[in-house]
Amino acid sequence: MAKQKWYVVWAGHEPGVYDSWDECLRQISGYSGARYKGFGTRTEALSAYEEGYAGYQRRHQVAPEQQALTEVPLGRALVVDAACSGNPGVMEYRGVYLRDRSVAFQMGPFPRGTNNIGEFLAIVHALALIEQQGLEGMVVYSDSAIALSWVRRGRCKTLLERTSETAQLFALIERAERWLATHRTTAPLYKWDTVRWGEIPADYGRKG
Repeated sequence: MAKQKWYVVWAGHEPGVYDSWDECLRQISGYSGARYKGFGTRTEALSAYEEGYAGYQRRHQVAPEQQALTEVPLGRALVVDAACSGNPGVMEYRGVYLRDRSVAFQMGPFPRGTNNIGEFLAIVHALALIEQQGLEGMVVYSDSAIALSWVRRGRCKTLLERTSETAQLFALIERAERWLATHRTTAPLYKWDTVRWGEIPADYGRKG
């Protein structure tokens, strides 16, 4: 399921909010020091644009140990992402091996969820897969600072309402939280640097 995305260009030929990757690409191509990011809703994009790049970065700081400090992504990695049609809305998530772009796992769609829940579940799924398959030296990248903070704390702090429609999803959330409480994760978790590296390769709406 492709998802509609909006792109904020803080620094580019013509800064603004754009509703297609192609238009965003035109604004940043050949522009030294371009600053941009994709968002799942127009409201999020407009808010991020208004507060400016520095303000947005401060508000979405991740723990020092989760900051990507390399110039390029580490090749031996699982990258994860979620897609949500509406927020909340129909949601799915997946993990992709960065080196060859092959899909490691894909879950959903679920009838009602949020992007952050999907990101949280995808990260835990990736950690469990790495442990189960003994993938030593593998790291996990997510572009969600919120989901990374939830995993770090071991709790999915969602405000999604518990209903019969979300029962399956909450069962997965509780299982993921139990896994985090009973396993010592050794695979490093890093925030994908969208500004430097572009969209995360697991992104459902990724173009070309």
